[in-house]
This record gives sequence, C-alpha cells and structure tokens, in this order.
Amino acid sequence: MSNKTILRYTANQRTNHWLVAIVFFMAGLSGLALFHPSMFWLTHLFGGGPWTRILHPFMGVAMFVLFLGLVVNFWRANFFIANDRQWLRRIDRVMVNDEEAVPPVGKYNAGQKLLFWTLLLCMLALLFTGLVIWRAWFSAFFGITLIRWSMLLHALAGFVLILSIIIHIYAGLWIKGSVDAMLHGWVSRAWAKKHHALWYRDITRDERNPDVPERPITKKG
Repeated sequence: MSNKTILRYTANQRTNHWLVAIVFFMAGLSGLALFHPSMFWLTHLFGGGPWTRILHPFMGVAMFVLFLGLVVNFWRANFFIANDRQWLRRIDRVMVNDEEAVPPVGKYNAGQKLLFWTLLLCMLALLFTGLVIWRAWFSAFFGITLIRWSMLLHALAGFVLILSIIIHIYAGLWIKGSVDAMLHGWVSRAWAKKHHALWYRDITRDERNPDVPERPITKKG
C-alpha cells in the first residue's frame, strides 16, 4: 500500500462493522413488523408471523454480541476531550464544510462519539428489556407491570437506535471518503489531516523521528 495512505480500519474491524449492519437491518425490519399491524407485511421477509417472533430476539442478541466487538475496538477512541466541546460549539461551521475555524479532533469527532455512546446505551436497553419480554424463555419470571414498561422502553430504544443509524448513514455519505474507509480500510493523508488532525498527528509522529525506519503506516485503534 502506498505510503500516501493511512490505515484507518483493519479487515477484522470492517467485517465486524458490516456484520453488525446486516444484523441490525434484519432485527430492525422484524421489529417493525411486530410493532404495528400496518407493517406486519414485513414478516414475509422472515417466513411469516410465527417465524418473525421466533427469530427477532435471536437476531437482537446477535446484534448486541457483534456490537461488543466494535466497543472493544473503539471505546478508547470515543472518550471526550476538551476540543470536542469546542467542536460542538462550532458545529455550524462543520455543517458548511468550513473546518478551518474548528478545533482539531482525534480519530472521532464529538458527533461520532455521541453516536457511539448513544448506540451502546440503546443496545443495552434493547438487550435487557428484550430479555424481560422474551416470552419463550424469560417473561414468566417477571410481573406484568415490568413487562409492560419493558415493552415501552424497548420500542423507545429501538426508535432512537434507528434514528441514530439514519444519521450515521447520512453523515457517512455526506463526508466524502468515510464510506471508502469502511469498505477498503485506507484513507488519504489529506482526508485524515482535514477531518481528524489530532489522529493524523498521532499516527504520523514516527515519521518526524529520524531514528525510526520508514515503513507503511498501519497503526490500529
């Protein structure tokens, strides 16, 4: 790989991401099918109503387990720093692609970090409420009041999760090069320096040290 590009995501990280995406769409569609009669037709994608009810919780658990792989890989990079607060105050400049007046950020900007923690909270809420209302296995251990509240919270967490993913997809398409990074793993140095200057400085610091032999940049995390 040319030394003019930087590795942003490894093959394992990209595979993990796309597996989460696939299972998310399956769990989301099956959940919508069970949420309201007007969307019950979506059950045909999963073999009908009974099969949808059987498969939905298993897909939800699979989504959570796969998402944990992303958490393990990226949680350190999603802690907030001082520049993130300033970035949020100047998000109006980011929206018009004028990042010259915006503080430099690390591997992820404040918006991406907020999304990460929102997704994690939603996943946890969906997991625990889903276990409470999973009739075939666990709901017999809980009272009807807790089950009803869990169903409400499950639907709310699902709504927030779907809305967050829509924002995630839009942002990925809006910032040119973001989708390519998750497809191929590599980004240009110009892209890294423009959108994630602190991360760029961190992973290229060895190049300014003459005692370090020249090599392709493949730092992870």
